[in-house]
Amino acid sequence: MKYFVAVYEQGSVSAASRQCYVAQPSLSAAIRQLEEQLNVSLFVRQPKGVTPTEDGERLYGHACRLLSQFQALQRSFTAPVNKIRFRLGLSRALGVERMSDLLRQFSQQVPGLELQLVEPDAACDARIIAPEQLKTGEKFQPMYHDQFQLAMPAGHPLALQQRIQLQDFSGLALIKRTPCEAWQKLYPELVRQGIQPDIRADIHTIEYALGLVSAGVACALVPDFEQLHQRQDLLLRPIAMAGLERRIGLAYSPVQASGPALETLLRLCQKSMA
Repeated sequence: MKYFVAVYEQGSVSAASRQCYVAQPSLSAAIRQLEEQLNVSLFVRQPKGVTPTEDGERLYGHACRLLSQFQALQRSFTAPVNKIRFRLGLSRALGVERMSDLLRQFSQQVPGLELQLVEPDAACDARIIAPEQLKTGEKFQPMYHDQFQLAMPAGHPLALQQRIQLQDFSGLALIKRTPCEAWQKLYPELVRQGIQPDIRADIHTIEYALGLVSAGVACALVPDFEQLHQRQDLLLRPIAMAGLERRIGLAYSPVQASGPALETLLRLCQKSMA
């Protein structure tokens, strides 16, 4: 029933499988089994997604009520869990996909966790930052080592090159993103060599920068996130300059390191290095 409701609401078997954290073939088999048990067809399969049949529409209301009743039944037999409040400071531009996955695992592995995300300079229990932002007395658990590359629209002339030279930035339509460790190193070097790019925008987030790149507005410096290589609307190329990198890790106070939430987060951060 849970899988059926997910497919109904998502309008897609693949989207429902991601929501339910189950392999798509297993979810499809469960839907087929449900159809066989009820002797009806619940969905019309189409090239892009599915649409519910009349029987599917009828079942949806019953399924929602059954799931709600079952959840209420589970809660009645579940012992109350003590709430654990945890404030986590996050720097900008850490990568939506990998941070979402980390926080999802953190929430699942700490019963009763009430997670609050705050700015890294706010009062918090731990912070995911660059080592340059460490405060006196904090410990640092490394997590990610990002190399910055030049993101460009698909079909850009520079895509023919395996590596971008500094001279290629002369007159290049470019997005300035601040704060950005790579920009703070690259731009002064361009100025020193008399190279002037064509700055088209000055923004803060990687997501907006990638949106402008995808739209063909300009190129941008971005961390070499793995998922970016899977996109069809933009390309990444390394830059012929040393030091365009950053390290990201978990900063925390040794005094608080014995708490169950922080212990779990430390373990997940150590795992992220693998």
